[in-house]
Amino acid sequence: MVSDQEPLRFEVPDTLDGVRLDRALAGWVDEVSRGRVTSWIKSGAVQVEAHRGEKIKGAHRGVKPSLKLRTGQVVYCVPPPAPEIKLTPQSIPFEVMYQDDDLAVIEKPAGVIVHPGAGQPDQTLVNGLLHRFNKLSPVGLPHRPGVVHRLDRDTTGLLMVALTERAHHHLSAQLVERTVTRRYLALAWRPPEGAEGSIETFYGRHPNHRIKFTGTRREGKRACTHWRVLERLGPCGLLELRLETGRTHQIRVHMSEAGSPLLADQLYGIRRRIERPPELRQLGYELGLSRHALHAAHLGFQHPLTGESLEFDSPLPEPFSNALRALREIYGHNPEVL
Repeated sequence: MVSDQEPLRFEVPDTLDGVRLDRALAGWVDEVSRGRVTSWIKSGAVQVEAHRGEKIKGAHRGVKPSLKLRTGQVVYCVPPPAPEIKLTPQSIPFEVMYQDDDLAVIEKPAGVIVHPGAGQPDQTLVNGLLHRFNKLSPVGLPHRPGVVHRLDRDTTGLLMVALTERAHHHLSAQLVERTVTRRYLALAWRPPEGAEGSIETFYGRHPNHRIKFTGTRREGKRACTHWRVLERLGPCGLLELRLETGRTHQIRVHMSEAGSPLLADQLYGIRRRIERPPELRQLGYELGLSRHALHAAHLGFQHPLTGESLEFDSPLPEPFSNALRALREIYGHNPEVL
């Protein structure tokens, strides 16, 4: 995400011709809600330039969130400072898998947001990291010290934490160079046909639902997920997923849009279309799952100072393992690929 003071400039493509300004801007700027974008527009922080370089009448005060954009127009935005977030150490439960002077590897529990934001000022993993460790890397936005990569609120599993600035830069570079190994385990409805495959799409915010993302865009950031079926369990499957890119909600979106949503995924798993099997709405909850079945099970990277290859594995959390055991009892243990 860009910093709040970084000027933004966007040229309207053909695919956004006729789209509202607030909706388009929220799609361009990751991790910013449509409500916050609307406040930017109303405060005069957004201008729209016509085709010929002329400012639309009342550009500073008259541009409205409902303005319909046209192909070729240019949108300028200087986001105002975000509301100040005061970080305070708080006792948040999590397990430490590894720690030295430069970094730590921790297991994130379900239900915990990684860092504070507009809707969650405290009680986040960052507050817990401040409570547990004496220092965190200052790299990044002020409310994200030590955060190298993230997991969704209800996704469990392994995370790298940078304790020093030099470690943070090195670990971030490994993510960019795609040398970090991240493997996830998931329970999905109607697993894909075949033993393994890949999903590669353009990726960005959903045009109609600001809290959702989609891989059906015609342009945007590249997103790539590699999947492998480990077991077929009746209508479900145990999948191993490997991230090549790390977009927000990427695994959940790719699997849902491929027809294999994760069990108990309240955001991407529930389908409203009447022809969808009604079991999709219940499957997962009846197995004791109250959150989507996704776990960051393996993490591998190079130590930023010693160069040593570090590999970590995390056991399935109890709700996930209980659901898997119940499926095996019903349908038998049928490994597809092991």
